[in-house]
Amino acid sequence: MKITEVRLGKISVPLRVPFKTALRSVDSVEDVIVEIHTDTGNVGYGEAPPTGVITGDTTGAILGAMRDHIIKTIVGRNVDDFEDLMIALNKCILKNTSAKAATDMALWDLYGQLHNIPVYQLLGGSRKQIITDITISVNSPLQMAEDAANAISRGYDCLKVKVGVDPTLDVARLAAIRETVGSDCCIRIDANQAWTPKEAVRMLNQMQDKGLDIEFVEQPVPAHDFEGLKYVTDHACVPVLADESVFSPEDAVKIMQMRAADLVNIKLMKCGGIYNALKIASAAEVYGVECMIGCMLEAKVSVNAAVHLACAKQIITKIDLDGPVLCSEDPVVGGAVFDEKVITVSDEPGLGIKEVQGIQYI
Repeated sequence: MKITEVRLGKISVPLRVPFKTALRSVDSVEDVIVEIHTDTGNVGYGEAPPTGVITGDTTGAILGAMRDHIIKTIVGRNVDDFEDLMIALNKCILKNTSAKAATDMALWDLYGQLHNIPVYQLLGGSRKQIITDITISVNSPLQMAEDAANAISRGYDCLKVKVGVDPTLDVARLAAIRETVGSDCCIRIDANQAWTPKEAVRMLNQMQDKGLDIEFVEQPVPAHDFEGLKYVTDHACVPVLADESVFSPEDAVKIMQMRAADLVNIKLMKCGGIYNALKIASAAEVYGVECMIGCMLEAKVSVNAAVHLACAKQIITKIDLDGPVLCSEDPVVGGAVFDEKVITVSDEPGLGIKEVQGIQYI
């Protein structure tokens, strides 16, 4: 199976409600789709969201990396030369992790098709179903409580609550949600780098003193501040998950060696795809650090790839793959089935994607 062509396109998928964090507000998913075509007629699908405030990758940057570096590197190669392909992909351009991730997942898709096996089974095949949380965007305490109640009515029992916009309101936001959902619902929070280390410790301890029962806090301090992250981990009574601080296996190992966080978040768009995510998972197994699998604001193609990884590895114990259920429509035929919180992986070869409707080719 030889790679003959790579086609690029865009999709636009509206959200049910605006997605608001400490870093941005978004009304729709606007992602780049990568199709890798082969001489056997097989097609592998990948997706890259332009999340400039986190990855630094804009739509133009993704397209430029694909056209000027990645496509030239992979066209003409055999899919079965997989390790060589992955090494070449990761070496052909620095950073640009979203473009690499889209290419990586499309190559895994083809590799699974070539050997007639689903990717999750190729990687370990630990389980067929996973349970995701759902994100509650940052708003007024009343609006967030209403959104939480709606999530509970849809069957969710774990909420990832965005905080960090006006920290003076964060405790009130969490208190309103906890009062609404009761004590049985799991609440985890995501500050998206919004706090200083001392501010984070003060806020988190205050939340726990009020009985808000926070499972963990995601990335409370700026991504580069590993020492600050460790300070929060050492002094707060809420476990800490490193997210934006982890862009590579090397970042993950450093955090684990420093004990700068209690958990590590794997996102394909940050680490460059499944190939590098497997290295993070392996390091986590060695250090005994549980992982969460997360996503940016993405449609089903790329989240589906993360589902395969999550279903393969037991070290991934926390699931934050709600991108497709935040969308008001699904242009993707095939792949994992998202039934609100329950995600069931496909047993079709590769990643199981049959078609992506509404692509605007560019």
